[in-house]
Amino acid sequence: MADSFAYAKDKWDKSQVTPDFKVGDFVLVSTTNFNNIKGCRKLKDFFSGPFVIKDLHEENAIEVELSEELSNKHPTFPVSLMKPYESGDA
Repeated sequence: MADSFAYAKDKWDKSQVTPDFKVGDFVLVSTTNFNNIKGCRKLKDFFSGPFVIKDLHEENAIEVELSEELSNKHPTFPVSLMKPYESGDA
């Protein structure tokens, strides 16, 4: 039984890769919990941003600088709702 738990944990750990964020990096924030965005929910963007990281809280939360339209939101989000921003510049 312990072997199966260890196997499952190893498999889970390999599939869950969290990106390394640093202060000053640009990130996109998931809009799943943004209820105040106007318009059709079906057509809204999945992610909003890019936002600059202001502070890192442990390894599971990030504080970002929000735009004026999202100024009523709390600026700290869990890492699970973040995605690194990749600019189109090559």
